[in-house]
Amino acid sequence: MKPNKSLSGINRRVLLSGFAMVPALSGLSLSASAQMRSTQDEPLGSWNEGPAKKAILDFVRSTTDQASSKFVPPEGRIATFDQDGTLWVEHPVYSQVVYCLDRVPALVEQDPKLKDVEPFKTVLSGNREAIAKLSLHDLEKVLFATLTGMSVDDFDVDVKKWVTSAKDGRWKRPYTDLIYQPMLEVMQYLRSNGFKTYIVTGGGQDFVRVYSERVYGIPPEQVVGTAAGTKFGYQKDGTPFLTKEPTLLLNDDKAGKPEGIHLMIGRRPRASFGNSDGDREMLEYTGAGDGARLMMLVMHDDAQREYAYGPAQGLPETKVGAFSQDLYEEAKKKNWTVISMKNDWKRIFGFDGNG
Repeated sequence: MKPNKSLSGINRRVLLSGFAMVPALSGLSLSASAQMRSTQDEPLGSWNEGPAKKAILDFVRSTTDQASSKFVPPEGRIATFDQDGTLWVEHPVYSQVVYCLDRVPALVEQDPKLKDVEPFKTVLSGNREAIAKLSLHDLEKVLFATLTGMSVDDFDVDVKKWVTSAKDGRWKRPYTDLIYQPMLEVMQYLRSNGFKTYIVTGGGQDFVRVYSERVYGIPPEQVVGTAAGTKFGYQKDGTPFLTKEPTLLLNDDKAGKPEGIHLMIGRRPRASFGNSDGDREMLEYTGAGDGARLMMLVMHDDAQREYAYGPAQGLPETKVGAFSQDLYEEAKKKNWTVISMKNDWKRIFGFDGNG
C-alpha cells in the first residue's frame, strides 16, 4: 500500500473495461424490490437443489453445530463477498463507471470551460463509440474530476441522489434492483447463523458504503473497497470536514483483496464468494486457513435471464468480470464450488418477471 500513489492507479479494470462498453446515461429510484427478502420457511429458497446449495447448507450446519469437529466460534464466523458480478449485475459496464459519466454535466455546469475540453466534451456528446475510444489518460481525467475534490459529505449526498435516479439500460430499473436474490438469501442465511458478512470489492469503498446497508443489510463499516485518501480541514465557520483526495490508499482488487481483509477486518474469512479472476487471491487466502472453509464462484452462463460470459468453459470473452479457464481449473482442483447461474438459481432477481 503506497499512500502517495496517484489515484490514476485505482482499479484500471473498472476504467478500461467499463468505458469500453458505456451505455446511455440514465436514471431511476430505489425500490423496495431491491431490498433483502427472507425465505422464512426454507433457507435459500431461490436456489435449485444441487451441489452448490448443498455446499452452503452443509458448511453452515457443520460450523455452527457445537458437536461438530468443524465447529467455528461465533467470533470466527466471517464471510466476504465481492460485489460486481457476485452480488449484482456488472454488465455491460460497472455501475460506478456510469456514475462517473453521469457526473460530467454537473461538473461542466460548475466550470463551463470544461464543455470545450476533452475528454469532457466527448462525454457530453453521449457518443458511446467516441467515449469507448478515449485514452486511458482521458479516462483518468474523468475519474479525478468525478471522485475527488469534494467533501466526503457532499460525495455521499451526490451518490445517494444518483442511486435514486439512475436506471439500467436493459431492465429500466434502479441498479439497486439488480441484486441477485439467491446471494441475498445466502448473506441472510449466514447472518442468521452468527456469521458476520462483509463486502470486499474492487469498486470504490465510499461509493458502495452509501447503499450497502439499505440494499444488502451490510453496514458501511463492513465494506472493504478501493479507497482513496482524504484530507482534514475546516470550513469558514470552523466546521471540520474531510475532502476526497487523488491519492490511492488501497487498490482492493486481486492481491489487494486479502491485503484489504487483513487491514480492515483482521480475521481470515471462513467463506468467500466471487465471480472473476479479480477474486482469485481472496478465495486462495480463505482456503489457506485450517478447519472448515467455503469458497464459491458465480459463473455467468445465463444469457436469457442475465448475461453469459467467461471465457471459462467456452463462454464468450469479456473485459468486464472475466472468469478465465485457468481460474475454473483452479476451482476444480481445490474443490471450490462453481455456481451456475443458469442451473443453480431458480430466479435471478427479487422483482417480478424473471424466472
